[in-house]
Amino acid sequence: MKLLNLDHVAIAVHDLDSAVDDYRRRYRAAPMYREVVEDQGVEEAMIPMGGSFVQLLSALRPDTPVGRFLERRGEGLHHVAYTVVDIEAALAHLKEKGARLVDETPRTGGRGTRIAFVHPKGGNQTLIELVEYGYGQRR
Repeated sequence: MKLLNLDHVAIAVHDLDSAVDDYRRRYRAAPMYREVVEDQGVEEAMIPMGGSFVQLLSALRPDTPVGRFLERRGEGLHHVAYTVVDIEAALAHLKEKGARLVDETPRTGGRGTRIAFVHPKGGNQTLIELVEYGYGQRR
């Protein structure tokens, strides 16, 4: 397994519209994509930064992972995401190396990607997301 690129850094926010406006005003940066990912319980805005993104995340409901994160910790860094070529091979490799996986199998993420999360325990206390793009998916 090899990490190809820093795909995005995710920041959990209470108010997505306000956070997007702050990025526009302060940094002159605007989202390239904005979408609701219902099965993850989030709305996200992807702001391009060079070859990567800043992902602003807001919870659709308080009982979602991001909703619970915001309740416990408040706004801030939620996770770091890396691009991989083959997400199943990456998960098998990580499992073989003893990593604690949140997702044993990939699920659908924003922009039509396939994603999986690696638990922060045993990984420098940082939630890691693996992202696999397929043919024709938005980057």
